[in-house]
Amino acid sequence: AVYYSNGSEIFHIDSVYFQSNFIACEVGMTKHIAQRLFLVLLFTAFAHAWAASTPNDNPRELVFVTWADYIDPEIVEEFEAMHNAKLRFVHYEVDEARDELLVSTEGSGYDLAIVNGDIITSYRKRGWLARLDNLDIPNLQHINPRWTSAYPDAGEYATPYFWGTLGIAYRQDLVEEPMTSWKNLFEPDEKLRGKIVMIKDSRDTVGAALKSLGYSLNSTDPNHLKAAKELILSQQSYVSTYTYPTLGEDSSLVTGEIVAAMMYNGDVLMLQEHAPNIQFVAPEEGVGLWVDYLTVFEASENKDLAAAFIDYLNKPSVAARNAEFVYYATPNVGAERLLPQEYFDNTVINPDKLVLERSEFYKRLPPRVMKKYTDIIMRITK
Repeated sequence: AVYYSNGSEIFHIDSVYFQSNFIACEVGMTKHIAQRLFLVLLFTAFAHAWAASTPNDNPRELVFVTWADYIDPEIVEEFEAMHNAKLRFVHYEVDEARDELLVSTEGSGYDLAIVNGDIITSYRKRGWLARLDNLDIPNLQHINPRWTSAYPDAGEYATPYFWGTLGIAYRQDLVEEPMTSWKNLFEPDEKLRGKIVMIKDSRDTVGAALKSLGYSLNSTDPNHLKAAKELILSQQSYVSTYTYPTLGEDSSLVTGEIVAAMMYNGDVLMLQEHAPNIQFVAPEEGVGLWVDYLTVFEASENKDLAAAFIDYLNKPSVAARNAEFVYYATPNVGAERLLPQEYFDNTVINPDKLVLERSEFYKRLPPRVMKKYTDIIMRITK
């Protein structure tokens, strides 16, 4: 039933039929009132149609699990304005912390995540990841296939974001000799006691200890792991904290409170903006070569918006700006064409051939071996 008021009376209309040029009503009323009712209902219909085609004033939220300081804030603001969206960041300090976070919710409650290459298959087997080829992401055509094929399942369930190395950041003005080796960190000079920061991550820290001893950072040999554990324990009194240095002007490396730290290559360039005496070295024994990937969660209710975000990040002009902001090597071939020559000449961002020859990709290790890696770190950080 429809009720209509002309200001002084209320009319009850049992049924109203819209036709091309008139309204037929089952109760009598004046032609004037019927015309007014038609205009009211017609206006209401148009109003509902307009509202349905107009974006809601409330932005859609994307929950993004990622490292801190790992995207240009201006790019985020641009995307939010273009899509009436709001990104909410959930930051983690080490890969294992991210894994624990996602295990606690079985991969639900989040839309996107930055993940390391060797974990993609594990996440896929858990049913957490959406297939990217089912999403609309045309700008993936700009990605170098070298990085999509670097890890199993990377091509179907993840897209490369940045790649780089893990080495040593140190204050060259506070040491007597340049650091060139992992031994400088694990068997340091007495003057570095309490002046070193190590990452609380089993793959990174145990891997670096293995490289210092001349072994593979992916070693599964019990004797190698035992030697790495002893080396890490002997270093313990020289370590101020097991964490990751902050990247602002108050960083302990900038203030000089810390002299040396394990760090990812691009982050060192961020710190150099505040303290030019901070140097980065890819140790002569070899380094870990990592690739970070963008993934979309199967449980996300905003897969279309997540796909639009990944597509925007891979627009060559946007990817180039983002690469210059974070100081990491981009896997986006289209972006490479837009970057200045000094970006490619910087061997911290783009390691030279010799460094790459000594580098190893992190591989997924058997669970029983991973437990041994984890136990070593738990022993020193508990």
